[in-house]
Amino acid sequence: MQIIKKTHFDFIGKKKITFTISTIIAIIGIVAIVQIARGSANLGIDFTGGTALQLMFEKPVSLQEARKALTKNGLDVSLQEITDGNKLLIRVGKTTLATGNVAAAVENVFKKEFSTNPFIVESSTEIGPSIGEKLRKDTLIAIVVAMIGIIIYIAWRFDLKFGIAAALATFHDVLAILAIFYLLDKEINLLLVTAILTIAGYSLTDTVVVFDRIRENLHKNTKDSLASLFNSSINETLSRTFITGLTTLFATLSLYLLGGTVIHDFSFALVVGIVVGTYSSVFVASPLVLLWENRALRAKA
Repeated sequence: MQIIKKTHFDFIGKKKITFTISTIIAIIGIVAIVQIARGSANLGIDFTGGTALQLMFEKPVSLQEARKALTKNGLDVSLQEITDGNKLLIRVGKTTLATGNVAAAVENVFKKEFSTNPFIVESSTEIGPSIGEKLRKDTLIAIVVAMIGIIIYIAWRFDLKFGIAAALATFHDVLAILAIFYLLDKEINLLLVTAILTIAGYSLTDTVVVFDRIRENLHKNTKDSLASLFNSSINETLSRTFITGLTTLFATLSLYLLGGTVIHDFSFALVVGIVVGTYSSVFVASPLVLLWENRALRAKA
C-alpha cells in the first residue's frame, strides 16, 4: 500500500537544523543520565528501594483523602488510583521510615483513618536500597550493551560506518525519551527501561530499511551526487516509513488513552519513542553516514 507516491523532499539539506535539535536533545538526555546515576532524578522504587502496595477498598477512596491520612501519620508516599475496583497503588520510598515494616505501617493508617471502609491487600512488594542501586547500574549497563550489539550487527550486515550511525541514532532516541521524562519529572522505573529497549529495536528496524536502500543505490554507480543518492533512498522508503510509523503510533496511542493509569507512563514513552525513532531514522542516521562517506572521499582525493 503506497500512500505516499514518488517524492523529492530534501531531507539531507535540513541536516544542520536537525543536528542542532538533536544535539540539544542529547545534552538534556545526558544530564538526565547523570542525574539518574546520582539518584537525583524522579526514580521509582525499582531503583531507589522502597515498598509498593495495592489495596482494594470496599468503597471508593479519593487520592486527596488517602494522601492526607498518610501524610498526617508521617508517611510521604506516591499514590495512584485504579478506578476499576476501588483500588489504590501506594509507593513508599526507602527514606520514609528508617525502621519498621513500612507495609504494616501503611495498613495500620488506613485501618485507623478509614475504619468504616475495609480493604484487602492485593499485592505487596518490597525492594531494598542495595537491590535498587544494583538495578540502576544494571539498567545503564544494559543500554550500553544494546548499543554495542547494534554496532556489531549493522557492521556485519552492512558496514562499520552504518553500524556506528545506527547506534548513535538509537542512542539519540534513548536520550530523547530520558530527556522528556526528566523535564516532565515523570517517574523513571523498570517499565520505562522496557519501553526504551522496545523503542531501540523499533528504531533500529526502521533505520535498517533506509540503510538497505542506500546500499542498493550506492552499488548502482549512478552519476548523482552522494547527497542526491541519499535523498532518493530516503524518499523511496518514505511510504513504508510513514505507514509503519503511523500504524504503530495508533497502537501506542490506544494504550496511552485507554490502557489505564498503571501503564500510562509506559505507553507515553512508547508514543514519544515511535515519533523520535522515525525522526532519527531519516534525519540522524542517514546524514551521519553521508558525513562519513564525504569525509572518506575527501581523504582519498
